[in-house]
Amino acid sequence: MTERLYLDASQAQTTTATVLAADAAGIVLDRTVFYARSGGQPGDIGVLNWPGGSCAIADTIKGEGDSILHIAAEGAALPPVGTSVEAVLDWPARQRLMRMHSALHLLCAVLPGVAVTGGQIGPERSRLDFNMPEPPDKQAIETALNALIVKDYPITTEWVDESVLDSNPEMVRTLSVKPPRGTGRLRLVRIGAGDPPIDLQPCGGTHVTHTGEIGRMTVAKIENKGKMNRRIVLVPAS
Repeated sequence: MTERLYLDASQAQTTTATVLAADAAGIVLDRTVFYARSGGQPGDIGVLNWPGGSCAIADTIKGEGDSILHIAAEGAALPPVGTSVEAVLDWPARQRLMRMHSALHLLCAVLPGVAVTGGQIGPERSRLDFNMPEPPDKQAIETALNALIVKDYPITTEWVDESVLDSNPEMVRTLSVKPPRGTGRLRLVRIGAGDPPIDLQPCGGTHVTHTGEIGRMTVAKIENKGKMNRRIVLVPAS
């Protein structure tokens, strides 16, 4: 099992950890700040350092069970099993992904009640697909999104009993992917301190701490991806 420190500390950039396994499949640590690729968010990159060695990490993915695999860059030396390492994120890369991920949550807030059919997060370009018959007004979406960003709302996480989804199924915005159940608890990402919040969704990803950190966004385009599917693409404003 790998303890996922980013679930409660998205701003943590580094941690010490012990190597549990290291081979061609990946490096397993007992704890990590590296996010494992899932939910449309790419895996983190960075480096593992230990006395006398270092290993560049080119990707992070989920392994068997509750393990996380840190994928070594081609040709990088692997740390010996049992070694204590310092796991260090490529922080600028993580920040770009967190800003984009938080922007997509705000995009959901701009289109309340509209189900999400898919999405992808990238450092410079991200998108969500919405289940809607007609495309929304591009300029109106961009204006509303940036109005929420500049309000600098707090973004926090909280853990609740997973049964909350039974009484509030509308909290899940995605049609095709449902939050994993069976652990007894559910992680929520909340934007805004008011009641109701600006947005509240189950999410296992990483986010900035305030919407102001996102920076101004541009709706690059809105595409027709089917009879009931509209793709909204976001990029950072130049």
